[in-house]
Amino acid sequence: MSRLTSFIRRRRWWLLALLVLGGAAAAFVLMRKPVNPDDRWRTLPVERGSISQLVSATGTLQPTAQVNVGTQVSGTIVRVFTDFNQPVKAGQVLAEMDPALFRSAVKQAQASVASAQAQLALASGNEERNRSLVQQQFIARQVLDNAVQQREAAQAALEVARAQLDRAQTDLANSVIRSPVDGVLVDRKVDVGQTVAASFQTPNLFVIARDLSRMEIHTSVSEADVGSVREGMPVQFRVDAHYDRRFEGKVQQIRLNPKSEQGVVTYNVVISADNSERLLLPGMTARVDIVAARRDDVLKIANAALRYRPSEAADGGKGKGADQQKKDAAVSARGERDRAPRVYRLRDGKVTPIDLKIGITDGRATEVAEIVGTPEGGPLAAGDKLVVRDMQ
Repeated sequence: MSRLTSFIRRRRWWLLALLVLGGAAAAFVLMRKPVNPDDRWRTLPVERGSISQLVSATGTLQPTAQVNVGTQVSGTIVRVFTDFNQPVKAGQVLAEMDPALFRSAVKQAQASVASAQAQLALASGNEERNRSLVQQQFIARQVLDNAVQQREAAQAALEVARAQLDRAQTDLANSVIRSPVDGVLVDRKVDVGQTVAASFQTPNLFVIARDLSRMEIHTSVSEADVGSVREGMPVQFRVDAHYDRRFEGKVQQIRLNPKSEQGVVTYNVVISADNSERLLLPGMTARVDIVAARRDDVLKIANAALRYRPSEAADGGKGKGADQQKKDAAVSARGERDRAPRVYRLRDGKVTPIDLKIGITDGRATEVAEIVGTPEGGPLAAGDKLVVRDMQ
């Protein structure tokens, strides 16, 4: 029994030794495996295609023409003839106020006109009689002058009474509220029994949208971006209600009245859009992209490639003191500001710098407008690998 136990123990140690030797051999083989030099960098390819420079903003959809219907007189609403979302025609009655007071005012004004007419007739008759008596030298000239003055005063009083009658009749007509335009009623702010006061300002009772087949988006664009925006530029936008769909429009107006909030200056940019399908509703929030510029069939490089700069290890900076490294970094920073944008192409394990003139950007990629000089290995082409990061 002891021999068997001893044999098993010796066999276990041999197996363990073989495993250790096998692991060491495998590690040695892996360490001796050649490393691909291209694995030292992370790269992104140069592409050819279209690129657009966008100005993004958020705005609110509104009808192109919206009319607030109010009243110039005060009174109590006794009838309302329309409701939300109903089409209306110009001249159509929307609501009526209690006409009792207005009719009384008209009758009072008519009585005042009749009284003024009677006073004028009396004054005119006195003037004619006194004029005849003056010609016969029965009365003094002064009596005739007084009669003329009384007739003129009666004439003026009649004009005042007629004006008051016109005003009373106008107020009676204004107690019937009519639509000034054709359109759709989008808001109603009054109901039967409500008293409307128009003493200081005209109250808004109804809101009518003239044409919902066209909509406007009022956006706020920062002063840094508004210089890139021009009237007529194409626009793409989305709304939450139809987020899977992209709508199109164009810049209609850049309003010159700036707004400043917490030191940020913005300008109102008005965008017009078609709404023939009636999918867009007033008040919706639109996320807008104004296409400030577009290039087709151009070379595009990732913005990360423009930001990449070789590390100190790659440039042979090992062994330098801290002060010297700071000086080199300062000189390099000044050089970065003064020289053209630069990218680094990886080909056959070798990194080559290429200076460029760049065009528009969409925030992720940038247009290659021109290649400065003649880079080693030839100009950039679609598919070339550009270094964006060191992997060591």
